[in-house]
Amino acid sequence: MSLVELIAQADERGLAASGLACLDRCVPLLGGDDEILRPLWASLSEGAGTGDWGEGLEQVRKKLDAAGSGDEAAVLAHRMLEAAPAERSPGVRVWADACSVASLQIHRLLDTAADDASSVAVRREGRTEGMSPLVAAELRRQITVLEVLAGHGPAGLRRALEVSTEGRRVLRAVVSRRSRQQT
Repeated sequence: MSLVELIAQADERGLAASGLACLDRCVPLLGGDDEILRPLWASLSEGAGTGDWGEGLEQVRKKLDAAGSGDEAAVLAHRMLEAAPAERSPGVRVWADACSVASLQIHRLLDTAADDASSVAVRREGRTEGMSPLVAAELRRQITVLEVLAGHGPAGLRRALEVSTEGRRVLRAVVSRRSRQQT
């Protein structure tokens, strides 16, 4: 099943986790530490209160530098954060979809290998021939998060977070290597 189809079938919690996972993997571009999004992940658990998501989001936005570095990848990451809905509602579908696109685009911008596709949209639809390694890994992570949550519901949050943590470490290494090369 393509990423587009998985997003179309996901429930509200799956969509919120999908968007959050994309944002979480891009935290190195936002200047945040590995724990910055923990309150948002916790707000997706089964026992979380209805206002936990909005409160956690407000805290995260205050902690992260909203100005960004001006780098295109960082700007895209900041847009993901700023576009996050204050409530987990039907509007979360639009946000999760936009985060998916933005995250794939960020990985494409940061990948040193060329990607043969004209846009990340074809990757989300399942056409993966000639895909760059960093984009391929991000696509796999996005699909895994949605599949785990669809198959396990709230119990899949831990695995979704693990997948996201792995991706964040990879992106942090890419960003670090890139900054060393630019100096």
